[in-house]
Amino acid sequence: MHEQVVEIALGPKGAFENGSEGALKRRVTTDRVVNVAAKARRPAKPPKQPQPLRVVELLRKAQEWRRQLDAGDVRTQAEIARREGITRARVTQIMALMRLAPEIQDLILSLPAMERGPVITERALRPIARVETSTAQELIFRQLLEERTAYRGGHLATNDDSAASLHSRQA
Repeated sequence: MHEQVVEIALGPKGAFENGSEGALKRRVTTDRVVNVAAKARRPAKPPKQPQPLRVVELLRKAQEWRRQLDAGDVRTQAEIARREGITRARVTQIMALMRLAPEIQDLILSLPAMERGPVITERALRPIARVETSTAQELIFRQLLEERTAYRGGHLATNDDSAASLHSRQA
């Protein structure tokens, strides 16, 4: 083991012209090179870009599958499942979004892309889709929105005024 003395200047160029330099002592083997230069920093990560909400993508997919079934392009949900590489149960879950009231579907489709996690998820919509009447669905959906947006500042921005019309009809 050998003691190396490495002199470093800690400050802007020319700040230590009077001879006062900092000294760093390290115990290292003689065959080891000491590098006192700071490690290069990684460049800062770019800000996250807003991503389309998964529930919006799933509802669009369900609408497309319904169109394909109605047009006869595919015969069964099992055929869709094979083509998409997912289970029949998952196809059924996604298709259940089509049982939501049209006003709720319109609101979901108008949701903007978000940087943070979604306010509304497909999983949260499943029990609402099982409710028979659209009026009851809208009431439960409004409650869900109020719960989910309360901790996010109380505002849910949409691409149109579907949320406002849903709230005004419910009031």
